[in-house]
This record gives sequence, structure tokens and C-alpha cells, in this order.
Amino acid sequence: MSRIKLDQEEQALLEAYESQSFQSDLDEERRLHLARLAEATFRKDKRINIRISSRDLEALQRRALQEGLPYQTLVASVLHKYVSGGLREIKVNEAGRNGG
Repeated sequence: MSRIKLDQEEQALLEAYESQSFQSDLDEERRLHLARLAEATFRKDKRINIRISSRDLEALQRRALQEGLPYQTLVASVLHKYVSGGLREIKVNEAGRNGG
């Protein structure tokens, strides 16, 4: 398994965590604030209807089954990752090389 290259600060944090000497400075107020932000990020307050091919829907449902979650949740997760920049665009020539 290839290791991720860490800078000095990241390496120090990892070592502190692994040796169980890491001390978080996250106070209760900040933790609650971050929890509220996270909850708001994933709140599902809008509904959309889309038309997709039955082949794509079946592939989504199979993939969701493999991941152990409802296919609507998988679709919402993929869309969220895309709009937040978490998915990398695959160019046409890359897709051919990667079998996708």
C-alpha cells in the first residue's frame, strides 16, 4: 500500500494521534457550531425529479447496494461531491484509458 506524503506538521499530528498523546483544543461551543454547520450541509430540503436511462438507474441501484445505502442517498452524495469540487472531471481520452 502506498503511503501518502505528509509535510512536517501533518507527520507530527499523525504521530501524536497514533501515540495517543494528541490533545484536541476543540471546546464544546466550537464542536456544537461545527455540528450545526455539518447538519445544515446535509439537510435535504428540496426535491427534484430527473429522467435517466433505465441502464443508468439499474447501475446506480447496483452500486448503492454494494455500498449498503439507498440509491437516492448515493445520487445525492455524488451530486454533493460534484458541486463541492470533490469529484475530478474525467476527460474523454482518460475515460478510454481507464475503462470508464
